[in-house]
Amino acid sequence: MPGEAHTGTAMEDLSSTCESPLLAKPDSNNLAEDGSTDLKGRPVRRSLTGGWTASLLIIGIEIAERLAYYGIASNLVTYLTNVMHQTTVAAAKNVNVWAGTASMLPLFGAFVADSYLGRYWTIFSSSIVYLLGLSLLTLSASLTSFRPSPCDTTSYTCPEALGFQVGFFFFSLYLVALGQGGHKPCLQAFGADQFDDRDPEERKHKSSFFNWWYFGMSSGLVVSISVLMYIQENVGWGLGFGIPTMAMAIALSVFMCGTRLYRHKLPGASPFTGIAQVFVACILKWNVPVPSQGENNIYVIQEEQLLKGEKNRELLPTNQLRFLDKATVAVDLDYKHKDINWRLCTVTQVEEVKLVLRLLPIWVACLMYGVVFAQSPTFFTKQGSTMDRKIGENFEVPAASLQSFISLSILVLVPVYDRIFVPVARKITKNERGITLLQRIGIGIFTSILSMTVAALTEMKRLQVAKDYGLEDMPHATIPMSIFWLLPQYILFGISDVFTMIGLQEYFYDQMPDTMKSLGIALYLSVFGIGSFLSSFYISILEELSSRGKKQSWFADNLNRAHLDYFYWSLAALSALFLCIYVPFASCFIYKKVETDICHDEETS
Repeated sequence: MPGEAHTGTAMEDLSSTCESPLLAKPDSNNLAEDGSTDLKGRPVRRSLTGGWTASLLIIGIEIAERLAYYGIASNLVTYLTNVMHQTTVAAAKNVNVWAGTASMLPLFGAFVADSYLGRYWTIFSSSIVYLLGLSLLTLSASLTSFRPSPCDTTSYTCPEALGFQVGFFFFSLYLVALGQGGHKPCLQAFGADQFDDRDPEERKHKSSFFNWWYFGMSSGLVVSISVLMYIQENVGWGLGFGIPTMAMAIALSVFMCGTRLYRHKLPGASPFTGIAQVFVACILKWNVPVPSQGENNIYVIQEEQLLKGEKNRELLPTNQLRFLDKATVAVDLDYKHKDINWRLCTVTQVEEVKLVLRLLPIWVACLMYGVVFAQSPTFFTKQGSTMDRKIGENFEVPAASLQSFISLSILVLVPVYDRIFVPVARKITKNERGITLLQRIGIGIFTSILSMTVAALTEMKRLQVAKDYGLEDMPHATIPMSIFWLLPQYILFGISDVFTMIGLQEYFYDQMPDTMKSLGIALYLSVFGIGSFLSSFYISILEELSSRGKKQSWFADNLNRAHLDYFYWSLAALSALFLCIYVPFASCFIYKKVETDICHDEETS
């Protein structure tokens, strides 16, 4: 059979030309073994590029970028209500839709990076767009002609924003989202690319990188919330938006200065083409029996890969989704067609499709976590704005600044997790990461349920205090209850982030095919994008249902008459339901199986 002869030759060449890097002699030039190159496509030395030197520089860039992003996002609901004069519900919906869009656009940015531009040039070009959006946003907040007149403090009447004012502001805001869409998934994947998966020591450092990446990101968030929120509410929104603009300009400059230190992964063909080829080949061979593992007519690796000397990691076959294995069966008809790739696929190509399909149930089960995550910059902030925020006689804490306690919790717990918990757990479980990625994510989801429960109980207490003091119909009065009652729900949010957020980042990067790493980060971000959209949709439904029959809406502008506690209870219940869905999917998940660092050495004539 022609297919058998063809495959046999490829497998013989593979066994004769490849060996494990662990057994190979060290390269005299110390070249990176994973195929990394410099910006011009030349092989790079591991001792001179990448590693912690490059990744720490990239983490520093992320700190500046997060300061810029959260300098806008964290207090956006306050700007929309106090400056643009939107209602609480309208502002919350707009924040959710914008945050959702900002989290979905990385799918587009990652596709461009993985298929065409590469991560470096995608980061550079998206940073320019990002900086333009921030500059226009600063202009919108600085010039009086671009925002409505202030409210009358005696009659509590506020003039509506004009059409061009609203249009210019949201154009600038969504330009920021577009820039972030290319910057966010690529920068994190670019940072992880600085570690060589084929080196055991660097592979451990890569796992640690995700912890310290989030540590750095949270550092930027702490500065953003603790300093910028105060400036925005007490000094001016122009300066409050101008500082994030300067931070982004500094981030871009630092990124360019580190060019010589970086390791690059060259972009490949569109990942969607490879996925489509597997499904087409599977359909064309619908009547071919599913092969048993070990059959000699399985297309293992393409000969052209061997001839080009490509460095690939081959995936081992798995027992799930076996119907896709039909695409790997070689038949006579395959070699009669000019473009064989749409009829015959390699085992690795099929396993890559399986990887993506296996990720989807976990992605769906985590969506409710994305909904919960959307609450801290919206209703948590509005909740705090009604409470006693004074420290001493003169200083008043900005309501949005309590979000810094999420980041402070992360800054405390990440070193504990990375330096204490992981080494101890590693000795017990024998797992390189201490616990599995999905166990880590599950613990964080459970903690988020506790956060919503505490938030509901605290809101019940706040409403009771308002009732006891006769403030139910006085929406602008300060509730005699310290804002620091909200601290437990923020701290639980931070604990949840250490487990679930960092776990999701590493999970979607690590378990995606090697050619789709940026898309993996984008897929993780889309959990929160879809979560924000679902949050907005869920709020709309609850608002409609709760206001029927002339009843007060759960989300009334007068929060003393609203019922955010009911909303938080419903989120806790839904999160518990989704956790029950998550557990069985996580239990039966098969992690990516990679043949020990297969390398395709250049053939000698």
